[in-house]
Amino acid sequence: MDQNYATKFIGESVTVSIDRPIGSKHPKFNFTYPINYGEILGTLAPDGEAVDAYVLGVSGPIEEFTGECIAVIHRTNDNDDKLVVVPKGKLYTDSDIMALVTFQEQFFESVIIREKLH
Repeated sequence: MDQNYATKFIGESVTVSIDRPIGSKHPKFNFTYPINYGEILGTLAPDGEAVDAYVLGVSGPIEEFTGECIAVIHRTNDNDDKLVVVPKGKLYTDSDIMALVTFQEQFFESVIIREKLH
């Protein structure tokens, strides 16, 4: 699988189909989603599923969201990178992003990528 499968979305407008809205429980692990989380339909990640995305900057549960991918959380010990999607023009620092996704990313080693890899 292309190393660029997730970073190619950086700077692009994407639509996230939310399958775990704010307040929902993870189906296998004991945590509740504090942000909306979903996938980009019609894409493929190395885990055989659609590319996953965290949606930041939306305060309530939603079913779908179109926004800008500002970063990728690249898991160095897993093959399932996550897009970071926000309302167009909204800015987040790397620290802001990690604070908002720690509920799940605390179980992985990861880095934030802000530029497309070629």
